[in-house]
Amino acid sequence: MLRSKLPSTTAPSNLRSRESCGHSEGFPLENLSRLLTAIATTRLLIAFGCSFLFTDRVAAGPAHQPSVAIQWSTAALHGLSDAKLSAPMVSRALAIVHACMYDAWAAYDERAIGTQLRGALRRPDSERTPANKEKAISYAAFRALEDVLPADTDSVYIPLMKQLGYDSKDHSSDIETPEGIGNVACGAVLEFRHHDKSNQLGDLAQGPYSDWSGYTTINPPATVPVHFPFVKPMNPDHWQPLTYTDSTGSLVLQMFAGAQWCFVTPFALSRGEEFREALGPGPAKYGSREYQQQAEELIALSAGLTDRQKMISEYWADGPYTEQPPGHWLRFAQFVSVRDHHTLDDDVRMFFALTNAMLDAGIAAWDAKRAYDSVRPITAISLLYRGKKIRAWGGPGKGTVEMDGSQWLPYQLATFPTPPFPDYVSGHSTYSAAAARILILWTGIEHFSESVTLPAGSSKIEPGVTPAKPITLKWETFTEAADEAGMSRRYGGIHFTRADLAGRQLGRLVADKVWPKAQSYFDGTANPQPVEQVSANPNR
Repeated sequence: MLRSKLPSTTAPSNLRSRESCGHSEGFPLENLSRLLTAIATTRLLIAFGCSFLFTDRVAAGPAHQPSVAIQWSTAALHGLSDAKLSAPMVSRALAIVHACMYDAWAAYDERAIGTQLRGALRRPDSERTPANKEKAISYAAFRALEDVLPADTDSVYIPLMKQLGYDSKDHSSDIETPEGIGNVACGAVLEFRHHDKSNQLGDLAQGPYSDWSGYTTINPPATVPVHFPFVKPMNPDHWQPLTYTDSTGSLVLQMFAGAQWCFVTPFALSRGEEFREALGPGPAKYGSREYQQQAEELIALSAGLTDRQKMISEYWADGPYTEQPPGHWLRFAQFVSVRDHHTLDDDVRMFFALTNAMLDAGIAAWDAKRAYDSVRPITAISLLYRGKKIRAWGGPGKGTVEMDGSQWLPYQLATFPTPPFPDYVSGHSTYSAAAARILILWTGIEHFSESVTLPAGSSKIEPGVTPAKPITLKWETFTEAADEAGMSRRYGGIHFTRADLAGRQLGRLVADKVWPKAQSYFDGTANPQPVEQVSANPNR
């Protein structure tokens, strides 16, 4: 099995105006003076070329037990369920947690360097024990989780620290101890990521992760389903926000979630738009034959939905209050870890590569969403077929019915009919293709051989009715799973074909850029990335 080494996060660069895409320089953490002192000291060591290189690596604990990397990865997945974050924020949170774990682990490796402090935390061969690695990783993971996914600190993270025998209140910055290594390594990553233009801290605009970039919608909001008078989009090429009632009974007025995400500092990409030109002509234009054909295709899929297609759509949905697509693929990676009898070292590196690929996949996908601002199927179909009879899925338990085209609905929960951002490209397709590619590169093979059985009547959209019989979804290869994830969004009426296929292409391109970058951290050859000056206009 291939065990290529693959790390690197882009090194901090000079701060640019907040409107530009790409890398940004970190700023000091508040109220952590001792930690900053330690970080400053290690940065000085880097400046003077000190890396404390030693030999020998020590294998992790028994392969039949979940490594601490898996335990903390699972804790992160619990945290995601309570965090109520959109997919790009989820991918960033997972990348931060696993970068902190990786940077702490790298201090106990012979060659690997951290993403922020590089080799300055290197410990001597005598200290490269499984116990020290586990402790350093645990402190790093805990500090990261209480920062990016704080809701589960008392219920999940502190109990896990106690279970592992560690003191969650130990904020030591002594880099001659594993707890100090974990705290300092994570502190450096957080210092950098707090100023990556995601607006996690709400310091660029009020509210965590709120848009600071000035995005505005072209079209007025429309109701779901369409009510009269019909709210015609001013420009049918562009995204139209929706209004609907959510699962709590609250009226929702959609805003573009993550409109600023094209500006977030990537891991390996030079900037969010790096592969935009590779996506070709972009989405179909209103008035073209393809614009009509893509709507016809989704109407036909809707009219002919089978139980299997419905459950594929639901299985991959990963909507609100879930782990989102990045968390879904992290669980698949955990399966690979067990299947392939990973060591702790294997898990840290694989999760690091995977989560940073999904970080960059989200940035690239949201760059396309922002640049093209393209119409969703629910808007285009309602517009094209208003006043015309069509046959399509009529709602939960109704099967295929005849309706006015303006009343067409995607196969989704009424409380979340379509995600709050544009169509092109599909985030699910991009995340899944990137993750699948990383797992192929890591294992050296396409073989996946995972499956899930969905019980009869387990549908959330048509509970007790669909599926009529248990349905098993099985994927022999990683690519097969990723392609099904992309196709699921067409079954669900969420994306047009071009958005799905372009997302798959984009995900693979991103993964192929992330893989060698990650490798360079594992083998200690990573160099700081040069800063690219880019336009402040994401629609350039």
